[in-house]
Amino acid sequence: MRSRDDWAAAASQLSVRTGLYIDGRYQSAHAGESFECVNPATGAVIAHMARGQAADVDAAVASGVAAWKDRRWRGLAPRARMDVLQRFADLVQQHSQELALLETLDMGKPFSDVLGIDIPEVLKTIRYFAECIDKIEGAVTHTDASALHLILHEPLGVVGAITPWNYPMLMAMWKVAPILAAGNCVVLKPAEQAPLSCTRLAQLFVEAGGPPGVFNLVNGFGPEAGQALALHPDVIKLSFTGSTAVGKLLLGYAGQSNMKRVALETGGKSPQIFLNDLYDLDAAVDRAVGGIYDNAGQVCNAGSRLLVQRDIHDEFVRRFIARSALAYRAGDPLDPATTLGPLVSHAHQRNVLARIARGISEGAQLAMGGGSVGPLPGGAFVEPTLFTGATAGMSICREEVFGPVTAVTAFDTEDEAIALANDSDYGLAAAVWTSDLKKAHHFVAHLEAGVVWVNSFGDGDMTQPFGGFKQSGNSRDKHMMSLLSYTQSKSAWFSLG
Repeated sequence: MRSRDDWAAAASQLSVRTGLYIDGRYQSAHAGESFECVNPATGAVIAHMARGQAADVDAAVASGVAAWKDRRWRGLAPRARMDVLQRFADLVQQHSQELALLETLDMGKPFSDVLGIDIPEVLKTIRYFAECIDKIEGAVTHTDASALHLILHEPLGVVGAITPWNYPMLMAMWKVAPILAAGNCVVLKPAEQAPLSCTRLAQLFVEAGGPPGVFNLVNGFGPEAGQALALHPDVIKLSFTGSTAVGKLLLGYAGQSNMKRVALETGGKSPQIFLNDLYDLDAAVDRAVGGIYDNAGQVCNAGSRLLVQRDIHDEFVRRFIARSALAYRAGDPLDPATTLGPLVSHAHQRNVLARIARGISEGAQLAMGGGSVGPLPGGAFVEPTLFTGATAGMSICREEVFGPVTAVTAFDTEDEAIALANDSDYGLAAAVWTSDLKKAHHFVAHLEAGVVWVNSFGDGDMTQPFGGFKQSGNSRDKHMMSLLSYTQSKSAWFSLG
């Protein structure tokens, strides 16, 4: 295993692309402006990125429209598009260390996690949707003999994608891969907090044989580049993962412009329910710990509400604290021994610490953590934090913290657990732990969430649609249904009489 010094030396040799990627080449922003990319582990400036604004979005969309109209991508045979995406995956794999280092420096995720978890999932995503391309099927309906009726699935056109910073490459590929597989062109705006790896991915697509103009990328801020993309009349659909507040803005922009389709995945406050008949308390605690502290809690479906039946509550909390102390070691993200990196920025660190303080002021009991840890000077770290005695009305149980913070609430009856779980504006994910199959089915039927895990948390593969109910959004990533959501149906009626 290579050491922290080895990876730091490799990081120092990285060539960072700072331009916008439009029509197959990097270029400066139209206004010549830039913004800083900051390493959240140290506070050091990594690079100055081109700051895309409305004029740059116009150029990126125009490039996509030109590629759409001359059919340089959608006009390729399905197997030809499949080959490009497979080569794209091959190049991502070949450049995996470079991409992982860029992501670690940019958003603070431990390098071993990016290389061992995120990159393999990125590859699975690209390859899955590549293999789906020639599996898109229409239909011939049963009509009168005097007619032939076909139902076809066609790509949409130029699609905009706005993606978050918590899993920069993976969340981008959850959108870009099916958009491209369906035959569309895409303009990606990655989060300004962590754009480096995505900026490189756009170039790798062209290196793989993707036609210029099919995959364009504009870095910049939401109120500038993001808003311009959402308002653009030539963008036929917008796909977004991020906060509920921004998702609502994007719906408004769609109405103000061309009534573009808007696919939203907008956060969660996921409950995990632990019944007293669960089969293995240690296994349940392990998954509860990982469900909130992995990626420093910066996960949209993080298990941030732990609902524990009262007669196992105290033992659950005791084991949770003990397990957390063993599992999470804050440190330099380039150190293979580090299991807890910083939050993405100092601004986000301040926000999370403020939410912890609010939880204390509302009466929740701080059982573990609650402060910032400082293994590196200038790092945006927050300790793994656990509240007990939390009630449904507290902000710590209602608002998405997006950090390593969770709250335990005791319950007595199964009906109470279901009511507590569903008492939320969100409905992204949920889990139930029980050894009773009948109870498991009952909870699955009654939990208001787009993904429900039984005796697990966070498990799944590319066959699992991912998305939520209520204010967690209206779309699904992964699965064939994601690909089909970037198509539109056409009815072709042939008169044979």
